[in-house]
Amino acid sequence: MKTALVAGTTGLVGEKLVRELIKSNVYEKITLISRRETGFSEEQSVHERLVSFDDLAKDEDCFATDDIFVCLGTTLKKAKSKGQFEKVDYEYPVKMAQLAKKQGASRFLIVSAIGADPESSFFYSKVKGRLEEALIMLRLPSLHILRPSLLLGSRNEFRLGEKTAEVLGKPLSLALVGPLEKYKPVKAEHVAMVMCALAQEESSGIRIYESDRIRHLGKVLEEKPM
Repeated sequence: MKTALVAGTTGLVGEKLVRELIKSNVYEKITLISRRETGFSEEQSVHERLVSFDDLAKDEDCFATDDIFVCLGTTLKKAKSKGQFEKVDYEYPVKMAQLAKKQGASRFLIVSAIGADPESSFFYSKVKGRLEEALIMLRLPSLHILRPSLLLGSRNEFRLGEKTAEVLGKPLSLALVGPLEKYKPVKAEHVAMVMCALAQEESSGIRIYESDRIRHLGKVLEEKPM
């Protein structure tokens, strides 16, 4: 039996990931770090830890675990400033990776985004690219970076931009073939399933998964008999 830590548990992928980890019966302890209660406290294997993401060093002991999953993410509208956005999507994940390395965690898996590029002219993609660059520089024992396209699924919060893109993206996805296939929307549930499955593999070094590969692996896992 292994142990795990999950950050970003109230988001679209994070919530589904926790359910996948519980269902897998691989983890004897799943620690959820959050600013507020997540709703999973009644699960026997789940332990909630309310933390300040601005001072994660106070809770660095919980990073002494086998697998760390980071599903943190916000939007510019919700963050209200570029500085706050960078704090959530760059500073917090990098600090977690530093603590993971210090505490000897075996695997670090994180949700990034399609088009992540530190040289991008788009702020969102540039921040995600800088994040990936910083994580790679840390030389973690095993680093898995997932780059999903538009995420499909029901959120606890309404995001107009993403909902509009989802509605418009469904008919357009039929035209996304060949090199453009990686831009097709991907189910958040598939991202969660793939993260859980990847954590069960013996791996080392850096692995990057583009959205089309996540979609394919997710479909395979979904069709796999229980």
